[in-house]
Amino acid sequence: MKQDPYQHITDTELLEKFYLDKNNQWLGILLERYTLLLFGVCMKYMKEEDEAKDCVQQVFLKTIAELHKYKVDYFKSWIYMVAKNHCLMRLRDRQGKKPILLNEQTMVLEDEPLAIQLHIEKDKVLDAMTLALEDLSEDQKRCVTLFYLEKKSYQEIAEQTEYSNA
Repeated sequence: MKQDPYQHITDTELLEKFYLDKNNQWLGILLERYTLLLFGVCMKYMKEEDEAKDCVQQVFLKTIAELHKYKVDYFKSWIYMVAKNHCLMRLRDRQGKKPILLNEQTMVLEDEPLAIQLHIEKDKVLDAMTLALEDLSEDQKRCVTLFYLEKKSYQEIAEQTEYSNA
């Protein structure tokens, strides 16, 4: 796996560099760091790999546009919310239903009273999983993502990572 030459620079420092010189290279480093998180969030909502990848690209574009206009202090939580809201809006547009706000961070579709509680519970699980992933090495994160988010078999993971499945 490719080593990040900027791993010693924090997200906050990268944002500060970006706000000083407006060089999108700094955003590229941040986006690369969180691609896996974004893909996981988008897979959770979209349930289809190609659509999730498309959503990640849209989030990248929105991030580049928005960070030129607004100052963000906590990049990881901000981009997580951008991805989540993008997916929810896309689902809403697909179904043509009016969204309702559950709280300042979560929206669901009308006419789904039981789904509201399930949605809140799934969000709690995803948040806990995101925090737990931070404690793993890059190789472990990759394997967990391949198995749980991309639904790959042990054999497929072994082939992609060149790790033994024994």
